[in-house]
Amino acid sequence: MSFAVIAALVVFVAILFGLYRFQQRAETLSRTVLLGLVAGSVFGLALQFVFANDLSTKQTVLDWVAIVGSGYVNLLKMVIMPLVLVSMIAAVVKLDNQGSLGKISFVTIAILVFTTAIAALIGIFITQAFGLSAAGLVEGARETARIAVLEQRATTVADLTIPQMLLSFVPTNPFADLTGERSTSIIAVVIFGVLTGIAARRAIMEESNLSSPIKNAVEGAQAVVLRLVRMIIALTPYGVAGLMAKVIATSSMADIVSLLGFIIASYVAILLMFVVHGLLVTLVGENPKQFFQKIWPVLTFAFTSRSSAATIPLNVEAQIHKLNVPPAIANLSASFGATIGQNGCAGIYPAMLAVMVAPTVGVDPFAIDFIVSLVAMVAISSFGIAGVGGGATFAALVVLPAMGLPVTIAALLISIEPLIDMARTALNVSGSMTAGTVTSRLLKQKNMDEAA
Repeated sequence: MSFAVIAALVVFVAILFGLYRFQQRAETLSRTVLLGLVAGSVFGLALQFVFANDLSTKQTVLDWVAIVGSGYVNLLKMVIMPLVLVSMIAAVVKLDNQGSLGKISFVTIAILVFTTAIAALIGIFITQAFGLSAAGLVEGARETARIAVLEQRATTVADLTIPQMLLSFVPTNPFADLTGERSTSIIAVVIFGVLTGIAARRAIMEESNLSSPIKNAVEGAQAVVLRLVRMIIALTPYGVAGLMAKVIATSSMADIVSLLGFIIASYVAILLMFVVHGLLVTLVGENPKQFFQKIWPVLTFAFTSRSSAATIPLNVEAQIHKLNVPPAIANLSASFGATIGQNGCAGIYPAMLAVMVAPTVGVDPFAIDFIVSLVAMVAISSFGIAGVGGGATFAALVVLPAMGLPVTIAALLISIEPLIDMARTALNVSGSMTAGTVTSRLLKQKNMDEAA
C-alpha cells in the first residue's frame, strides 16, 4: 500500500471520527447525516483532483472507503427481509379489524399509482419546457456498445404481460424469497407475512390458550428486529459519507457538462414532484415542512445509496416513530413503494425519454392522444417494473417499446445515470412515505403508541 493511499485513508478515518464526536453532541440524526453528506462530498472531490492522473491509486482508496459505504448498505439489506416478514406478521396479529388490511393495501397502491401518473405529467411538461430532444445527443463508444444490450433486454421485457408480472408477486418458495432471489421477493415476503399473520389470528380464535404464546413470540421477535434496525440506523452518517465520497470521486465532469440540460431538467421535475408530495400531506392535515424535516435522514440515505429496497428499514422506522403511521400501513407502503409506482424511476424518467425520442420517429409529443397514452402506460407499467427488476432503465424498456419508440436513448444517457438516479431514488422513497402518511390520515389511523 502506497503512502498516498495511507494518507488518504487517514484523512477519511479522521472524517469518520469527527462524525462520531459530532454525533455524540448532536440532538438529531438529521444534522449528523447532513454533515456526513458534506464531508463525504468534499473528500470525494479532493480525490478527483489529487488523483486525477492516478486512477489506480484513487480506486484503491475507494475500495477501502467502500467498506464503510457499501458495508452499511449491506447491513441494511441484511435486515430488510426479517423486518418486512416479522413486521407484517405483527401488524396483522395486532389489527383490530382484519378486513381493514385490504382497504389499507388498496388505498396505498392507489396513491402510489396516482402520484406516478402525476410524475409522468410533470416529466412530459418539463421536457417540453426545456425543449429537450434525443436528436441532439451524441453517441459515444460506451453508449453504442450499450445499445445492443438494451435492445436485447427490451425484447425480453416486451414478452412479459401484466398478468405474468402480477403473478410473479405470489410467493412459491418463501425461503428463497427471504434471500431476495427474485426482483419481486419483497412483495412476495409481504404476502407471505400477511398470510402467516392471518393464520396466527385464526389459530388464536380457534384455541384461546394459544393467544398469549403467539402474541408474546411475535412481539418478542419484532422487538429484537426493531432494535437491530435502530443499531444499524445509528451508522447512517458514516455510510452516507462513504457512499457520497465514491459518487463524487467517480463522476465524470465531461459527461455532466455535455448532458447538463437533461440533468437540470430532471432535477427540476423531481423538485416539482417533491412539491406535489408536500401538497398531498398538507391536504390530510400535515405540515409539509415538518414532514420533510422528519424524513430527511431517510431521503439522504436514499439519495446516496440509490436503492429504494435498502431504504425500507429506515423508511418503516421513520414512518412509525416520526410520522405516527401504524406499523401495518408503514410496512405496506414502504414495501410496495420499493417495487410499485416509483415516482422517479417509473414515472418521471420514462416519460421524459418518451417525449425526447418521439419527434425522431415522427410522433408529435404535444398531441393529446400521445400524452394520455403515455401517462396511462407509465401508470400501468409501474406495477410491472418489479417483475423484471432493474429500476429506471427497465421502466424505460417497458414504456418505450409499448409506445412504439426506440430504446436507444436509454443507452445514450448511461454516462450520467448515477447522478440523476440519486435524486430519483430519494423521490421514490418520498413517494412511498407520502403514500403511507396519506393512507394513515385518510383511514383515520395513527400509531397510538407513538402518539401517547
